[in-house]
Amino acid sequence: MTNNKQHTGLWAFLRDGVHEILHGGRCYWMWVSFLLVFMVIGILVYLYQVTHGLLVTNMSNQVSWGFYIANFTFLVGVAAAAIMLAIPAYIFDRKDIKDVVLMGDTMAVTAVAMAILFVVVDLGRPDRIWHLLPGIGKFHFPESMLAWDVVVLNGYILLNLGISSYILYQHYHGREPKKSLYFPIVLITIFWAISIHTVTAFLFSSNSGRPIWNNAMLAPRFIASAFASGPAIMALGLQIIRGMTNYPVSQSVINHLAIVTSIALQVTLFFIGAEIFTEFYNEGEHASNARYLFFGLHGHTALTPWIWTAISLLVIAMVIFMIHRTRKNPFFMNIAFVLTVVGIWVEKGMGLVIPGFVPTPIGEIYEYAPNITEIMITLGIWAFGLLFFTIMAKAALPIQCNYIKKNSDPPQPDACAAFNGDQQDNRSI
Repeated sequence: MTNNKQHTGLWAFLRDGVHEILHGGRCYWMWVSFLLVFMVIGILVYLYQVTHGLLVTNMSNQVSWGFYIANFTFLVGVAAAAIMLAIPAYIFDRKDIKDVVLMGDTMAVTAVAMAILFVVVDLGRPDRIWHLLPGIGKFHFPESMLAWDVVVLNGYILLNLGISSYILYQHYHGREPKKSLYFPIVLITIFWAISIHTVTAFLFSSNSGRPIWNNAMLAPRFIASAFASGPAIMALGLQIIRGMTNYPVSQSVINHLAIVTSIALQVTLFFIGAEIFTEFYNEGEHASNARYLFFGLHGHTALTPWIWTAISLLVIAMVIFMIHRTRKNPFFMNIAFVLTVVGIWVEKGMGLVIPGFVPTPIGEIYEYAPNITEIMITLGIWAFGLLFFTIMAKAALPIQCNYIKKNSDPPQPDACAAFNGDQQDNRSI
């Protein structure tokens, strides 16, 4: 009888979640349709790439990692930064952050899913990915850093999905989740989050023939930049959710993320400065990649304006965050969040991946810029990520709102009443 009740409860949980996803107002369906258009275009262009090979991109034997891996690197950092909400919510039991931590977990799952898709589209023969599957192919674990990356990324998705699903399921039934069940998994997830970006950094730094990557500073720099860009994206996302719904996102949560971003930005810029000093104080041939990036090499300066623009954006954002009055001002604070996201994307994406290949170990200079094929596939993956997050939030927010309303003191009004674009009753609440 107990098992039947559990199956019935699970079925109702899934049914009502699907109901929420399939019912919404005009704005919701316009947004979904907009994203679906870009997804379809991205899929069609990707099929063209699969048919003709990576020759249709601007990548080559000289620059074998490009726009796709740049996005992959950035998104892994965004996923890792979810612990900036998990730690105060679960470790220090901050009620305001605990109310929104599931949205942070959802962003983390979305970011990892997108990161994996960028790896898939970067493969010339995606049909051979089965070689990485344990027991079927040759996994080469623990020798291969790529095998480590497969383990940590997929493990991180499973951990976040498991915690979020359990907590949301308990909230759906109006029950408080058992801390003894989920807290040990939370601790594992926190350490796992650090590991996913550390392993990503090791994928780069283990390449001894790429001097700009081959340094011990890369992993700490990855973590610092992740804790800047990730909280910035979460802060922007939570404010959009608050504006589109009545979901109770406290301003104290946004202020917390602003402080985290501010500190991480200072550390990131310090690490960048330390690397610039190390590369150029006693410059040798090994510094040619860094010289190409920061100052140009033999007249080739494609990335130079990008990297200095990115650093300038990060400095401006840091100054805004460091001044109490501007950090507290919503307008300037959100400008700083946007500057942080853009600056880190350029610095840790194109500004890190491409200089590892230019010049080549034998001195060739092959400048790279993504072409329309890479851009359209990238937009398709980003559209998928936004759609994935949208439908996950669409199903979860009514449950969370109702749970928060019932357990608040004093009781809150009907949170999320406007989520569907009208004032209709939500059956899943």
